[in-house]
Amino acid sequence: MKILIIEDDQRVSELIQRGMEEQGYSAMVAYDGVMGKKLALIQDFDLIITDIILPKINGIDLCKEIRQAKPHIPIIMLTALGTTDDKVEGFDAGADDYLVKPFDFRELHVRIRALMKRNNGTSKAQGFIVKYADLEMNLRTKTVKRSGAEIDLTPKEFKLLEYMLQNSERVLTRAEIAEKVWDTHFDTGTNFIDVYINYLRKKIEKEHSEKLIHTKPGMGFILKTGNENQK
Repeated sequence: MKILIIEDDQRVSELIQRGMEEQGYSAMVAYDGVMGKKLALIQDFDLIITDIILPKINGIDLCKEIRQAKPHIPIIMLTALGTTDDKVEGFDAGADDYLVKPFDFRELHVRIRALMKRNNGTSKAQGFIVKYADLEMNLRTKTVKRSGAEIDLTPKEFKLLEYMLQNSERVLTRAEIAEKVWDTHFDTGTNFIDVYINYLRKKIEKEHSEKLIHTKPGMGFILKTGNENQK
């Protein structure tokens, strides 16, 4: 597996590169956003690890540009910023996972394996169209429609809705959503899952009297028809 590491701290980048190579991966390092973008676009990598605070192009903008050109490549963001808003911004830019510094290399390796497993095996045996009520998702074109009207979602919103559609009429806990959609353990100190649930509600329930995403107090969330508590 070929990995691109975009990190301007030479000590950190060398530690990650050495750890990757000890696991049998091929790892290349870029020390700024411009070089990282160039390498990401002209070469084929299986996964990209990038810092957010980078010279020339920051990690958020870099992630957006890579995601536009190569929408399916897994991206892990590394940063010292760990608030809910920081995580939401990273996920909105197209990151698949988010690791706050300092971190244990073993955790990074677990995240990489989980992402690669998901990237290699998800949705391939399923149909391209997933439907529930008047909501329709096309897994091939990455589009979502409700009552025929297209809804614009960010990559993370799309993945969250995809998981909810594939598990409709079943209560999903925050811990399960964190593990299955974000490949991470739910941090009770942040509310990023609730933030994304609210994003989805605003987008898929706008101008529709029937609500589809409901909260089960003390348990989690459920995608179903019928009127229930939305808070």
